[in-house]
Formats: sequence, structure tokens, C-alpha cells
Amino acid sequence: MIFKEERISSERIYEGKILNVRRDKVTALKGEAYREIIEHNGAVAMVAITDEGNIVLVKQYRYAAGRVFLELPAGKIDKGETDPLGAAKRELKEETGYTAEHIQYMGKINVSVAYSEEVIHLYFMTGLTPGEQCLDEDEAVELIEMPFEEVYDMAASGKLEDAKTLAALLMAKKLMEEN
Repeated sequence: MIFKEERISSERIYEGKILNVRRDKVTALKGEAYREIIEHNGAVAMVAITDEGNIVLVKQYRYAAGRVFLELPAGKIDKGETDPLGAAKRELKEETGYTAEHIQYMGKINVSVAYSEEVIHLYFMTGLTPGEQCLDEDEAVELIEMPFEEVYDMAASGKLEDAKTLAALLMAKKLMEEN
């Protein structure tokens, strides 16, 4: 039987713009323990496929990792926003300029179950119509379109490292094979 920890007390130790951190005192197998938890409102990521079969990607510098990553268009669910689908449509338009006629929910992933509550909702989008990017003030992204199979092969061979991109590509591949 798996031991389930229960919260005894909780203290907010950091409050930020996109995340908070709290320290929970919990029951543990041998008494009590502390868990530091990142509170995050969640995010969305989109596998957007053009009529030509290309996947829409973004290339951007990620400060925490200190380098540029090739990844899916994605973004956070804003505070007070309760609809991940609405966030996905908004983020696709902001980052890529595209709108999608057909949208399918693929599922969700937990980013890091050991210390974060963040969940990313994954969507598969087709029937794309191009438009103008509407990037946030602090965003600098380069739009890239590549054949889906080429990007999938990059992921399978370890050339892509972004976890949400890897998970979504795996789900999208299965979805595309079934259709």
C-alpha cells in the first residue's frame, strides 16, 4: 500500500507574477516532513499543423536554461482565466499569428510532480489561417515551420529537450496515425 501524505500546515514563502512557492508540513511515513511546492496557474501548448503538413514551432531564448530552444507555441493560463482552450487559441494567435479551424484536446501533463502543481494542457490544431503575431512586450520568438516527421525524428533522437514539446509530439504522432 502507498502511504498518502496529508497537509498539516502551509506557509506561503514567495509570491510572484507567474508563480508562488509555499512550504507545507505534511504527515510522513516516519513522522512529519516538509514539502516546498510551486503554485502555477497552468499552461497550454499547441501542436499546430499547416495544410502542407508542417508543424509550427517557435525558437526562443530561455533565460533559466541559458540558451535557445526549439519548441511548440505555448503560454500560461492567465490568473482568473478558467478555460484552457481559450488560452490555447489566444496563445497560438499571439505567438504565431495563426488561428485554427479544428482543435482537438490531446490531454494534459504534469510538469514536475515532485514539487510543482503546474499542468500543461495539450492541443492538436489544424485548418490554420495565417495572421499577424501579437507578441507580449517581453517576448522575442522566431517562427519556424518544418515537416512533422522531421521534427518527430529530432525529438526521438534527443535533439529536442523541451518536455512539453516531447510529450505533445508523442501524443500527436499517435493521433495522426489513427486518422
